[in-house]
Amino acid sequence: MKTTLEIMRASPVIPVIAIDKFEHAVPLARALVAGGIRVLEITLRTEHGLPAIRAIAESVPDAIVGVGTLTSPEEFTASRDAGAVFGVSPGLTPALIEAAKRSGLPLLPGVMTPSEVMAAREAGFRQLKLFPAVPAGGVGMLNGIAGPLADVSFCPTGGITQETAPQFLACKNVVCVGGSWLTPKAAIEAGDWDKITEIAKAASALKKV
Repeated sequence: MKTTLEIMRASPVIPVIAIDKFEHAVPLARALVAGGIRVLEITLRTEHGLPAIRAIAESVPDAIVGVGTLTSPEEFTASRDAGAVFGVSPGLTPALIEAAKRSGLPLLPGVMTPSEVMAAREAGFRQLKLFPAVPAGGVGMLNGIAGPLADVSFCPTGGITQETAPQFLACKNVVCVGGSWLTPKAAIEAGDWDKITEIAKAASALKKV
């Protein structure tokens, strides 16, 4: 099983994906992978989250499928059993820490403040999701905590675009970024998978400075 850091290093951008229609899951994943984006965060924001993870894990072998929006302990085992190989949460609680340990699922937990970063580090996490990144202070926040918390690396997510992603990737404590711009609803509804692949190619061309 890959570590959280290995997964983060596999792609400069991790798309945050909410599946509104189950039939979109596999062609969307294939389009993203064709564009060079292999790490996919399928959120549990819709009823299709777990079935989509299972379908992608079975049908798109080159994808590294993760589960997002983990907010309760029971979701960890269900997500792992569906085929997820990593998890992402918007925050971190003692119950989620224990669930992650029990499930063995690598977890990228969300933090927003220096105190939350320190609490997550005390719990054994060195790779974190700054969320929501832009409201939390964005690049300025990341640069500000890089000194006192130098052993922690981030995947900032929330409000980042193709245009602003390079600014975040230039931060020395950022490994990759998360974003929803790779999966525009209009293109998905139209089944314009070539458009998704084109967006993914642009995202995969972003480089960690």
